[in-house]
Amino acid sequence: MSSKNVFGNEVSVDEQAFEKHDDVEIGEDGFEVVDETPEFRATVDMEVQAKVDSNHPDARVEEGPDHMFGKTLEQEERIKAREAELEHISAQAELSQQEGRAKRTRDIAAKRSAERRVKFQKRAASVNPMADPERDDPRAELTQEQLAAVNKQSMRLAEKLDGWSRAAIGRRLGEAVVGGKDLTSAVVGVFEELQTAPGTVIPIGKLEDVNRKEVSIEGRVEVLWDADSPAIAQVGLIADDSGKTKVTIWEKSDAPWIEEGEQVRIHKVARNWYEGRVSLAVTGWSTIMFPERGRWWE
Repeated sequence: MSSKNVFGNEVSVDEQAFEKHDDVEIGEDGFEVVDETPEFRATVDMEVQAKVDSNHPDARVEEGPDHMFGKTLEQEERIKAREAELEHISAQAELSQQEGRAKRTRDIAAKRSAERRVKFQKRAASVNPMADPERDDPRAELTQEQLAAVNKQSMRLAEKLDGWSRAAIGRRLGEAVVGGKDLTSAVVGVFEELQTAPGTVIPIGKLEDVNRKEVSIEGRVEVLWDADSPAIAQVGLIADDSGKTKVTIWEKSDAPWIEEGEQVRIHKVARNWYEGRVSLAVTGWSTIMFPERGRWWE
């Protein structure tokens, strides 16, 4: 059974053709004008690649102050790195025009440092006149006989004190003698002072007299025994001509392994007290050296 309902909006095929004919442009010769301009359309491969790029998780699909539209994260990083490099080159070019600026800055800093040092020494001179930076060499105040004796003793002490020059020792001796001490007392006092000075290898027997946390010592490993804690790598006794002391090497110090009978020199070893006696601990700041290792003539 066919339907006879007619819709008012329906358009016949002839009417559609007529409407389309009205849109056609007719040339002067009476023929239809054909637009021969080629239409550029993306190929299938280009459309596929565009979809892949736009759906990439690192792609930027929105534009803002912190990112670039249509650029991946890698592309943004390259662009920003290039911009930063250009800014750095520009800044360097501007600084290079200021000739001698770096040198002048260093000179000013060195001058101010020297001025601060002089001020500090002048304040120290209020307590110890010998520390006055403007004071002449105290040896100039000695008699010829005293100066000869001081020079002789300074040469002798320089052989026993590593790291101290004869001139430095002589100045200390001169200060002590000018201060009223006899030469013998001055020699003993200066020797004990410099023997335990920071950075000097201290005799083990003098460890109790040192008033600082870290010291440097040298001696021979007498004995090693098993540690009672997994945190300790090695523990034993080290001795020299002046005495012996216990040394603990902590596991976290990552120090080299030592052996019994071996001569060792330890710098920046921590000084502790154990059962009323001084002991030493090798930490991560310590350095162990082996003076006798690698001697080709032995």
